[in-house]
Amino acid sequence: MLYLLFQIIMLKIGLTGSIAVGKSFVCEIFREVGAFVLDADITSREVVAPNTRGLQLIVENFGAEVLQANRELDRAKLGAIVFRDEEKRQLLNSIVHPLVIEAQNDWMH
Repeated sequence: MLYLLFQIIMLKIGLTGSIAVGKSFVCEIFREVGAFVLDADITSREVVAPNTRGLQLIVENFGAEVLQANRELDRAKLGAIVFRDEEKRQLLNSIVHPLVIEAQNDWMH
């Protein structure tokens, strides 16, 4: 009798790059061949969706004026604040980045 042992190896690959260099294209190819793809852009939107801790922290630090009427984050208003003030941009990053990393870690485990 012949026994075959298979070891399944899961590779974790990070794909980074500047705007418009083909990251989305490469991710789509990965999806087509059956890979699971976690998109940090999507994750960063999910962690600040309505009724999340991320959005609560943003409102606590930047005020309710960064919300749209439907209580979603107004990215244009927040962008106008953080892209003219380096300290506020760093504050936003200190809120969002740990939440994205936590969500990514949860997804991978």
